[in-house]
Amino acid sequence: MSIELISLLLFGSIFLLFAIGLPISFTLGATSVIFLLIFLGTSHLLMVATSLYGAMTRQTLMAIPLFIFMGNVLASSGIAREFFTAMYNWSGPIRGGLAMGTEVLCGVFAAMCGTTEGATVTMGVTALPAMLDHGYDKNLAIGSLASGALLGILIPPSILAILYASISGTSIGKLYFAILVPGLVLLTLYILYNGIRCYMQPELAPALPKEERPSWQEKFISLKGIALPALIVFAVLGGIYSGATTPTEAAGVGALGVVIAALIHRKLSWTKLKEALLMTVRLTGMVAWLIMCVTLFAHVYGCLGIQQLVQNIVAALPISGFGIIILMQLSIFLLGMVIDDVSIILICTPIYLPIVTSLGFDPLWFAVLFMVNMQCAWMTPPYGFNLFIVKAVVPEWITMVDIYRAVIPFIGLQIACLLLVMFIPGIATWLPSMIIAR
Repeated sequence: MSIELISLLLFGSIFLLFAIGLPISFTLGATSVIFLLIFLGTSHLLMVATSLYGAMTRQTLMAIPLFIFMGNVLASSGIAREFFTAMYNWSGPIRGGLAMGTEVLCGVFAAMCGTTEGATVTMGVTALPAMLDHGYDKNLAIGSLASGALLGILIPPSILAILYASISGTSIGKLYFAILVPGLVLLTLYILYNGIRCYMQPELAPALPKEERPSWQEKFISLKGIALPALIVFAVLGGIYSGATTPTEAAGVGALGVVIAALIHRKLSWTKLKEALLMTVRLTGMVAWLIMCVTLFAHVYGCLGIQQLVQNIVAALPISGFGIIILMQLSIFLLGMVIDDVSIILICTPIYLPIVTSLGFDPLWFAVLFMVNMQCAWMTPPYGFNLFIVKAVVPEWITMVDIYRAVIPFIGLQIACLLLVMFIPGIATWLPSMIIAR
């Protein structure tokens, strides 16, 4: 059988199983084993064991359960609520201040635990009601919440970045350095958008009435709520960027930090600790199966010769290498409308990365493009995963159509950030190259 027909059968089988609702890990694992047996024979079955073992013995993967545990503990620790109080006191008197403060708070939450779901839920029950109660336009409030929570994909320690690094073989340390500046650029775009729009349309986000504004004494007292988050962020990111700790060791430090913070707040009971641990085990198990199966798929994909076939097809296309990069980003963006980000990483990384390397592009730059695009995947209608999390925390009178409408301007800002990184690669490569040079 020709390699072209084998390729069609492989990818056709995968998308068919996706369409009928089978889990991602089962789909990739089952099709890999079946095609291995049919086209490579039983002599290659050892590849299954070696692939699975190799996937799960990578040291960087130890960081995933630790960061998941951090997010679960933070959700019940009260730290985010106190931080929001400080932000509320200082930014409330400014037009759109609560929206801009929510974006910053989401960025700090992302820097503490690297998750998006936790930030969405936590800010959804703290920041969103405050904005709506003070007359903020619902679209502006919802869009700020949904977009800000996704900063966890770009601002280290991003769990999704660990997943991409484990599949692609990229250094997680370099990737963390590379995604930080684009994450801060996107946060700046969010703040500028909210600030400029609220200045031009003050009715969308009125400042707090004078009678509700806190005194200077209350403002400074509320700053104590920033102390613990700042220490956790410093411990996690400071250790990584200074080289004092690896990302895995920093995750351990951060996990200990949030436990201590929760104990200080007297919010960590045995019941909550048990729930956090059980949820961590469930999510880690899911991620582990995904990583094992996509690793097996990548090995079978390469052994069947499909990787070389795809590279030959791309080389024969009558467009430039940069044009191929643009087509890749467009395909990732379109896939984000119908499937989740993890599926996109698992499917596209083994296919696209060898092509990017063969075309002579920096794989680290491409990794950052991938991560920025994943933010869009989390928020693009109709199946952006974060949209459904937002729906779960907003008042019942807010519909999915309202949420779809609210996120459109922020998707535009994400695309703008993607284009900036695409046409100004230094945004992604400057920081890691500078640190490595030192």
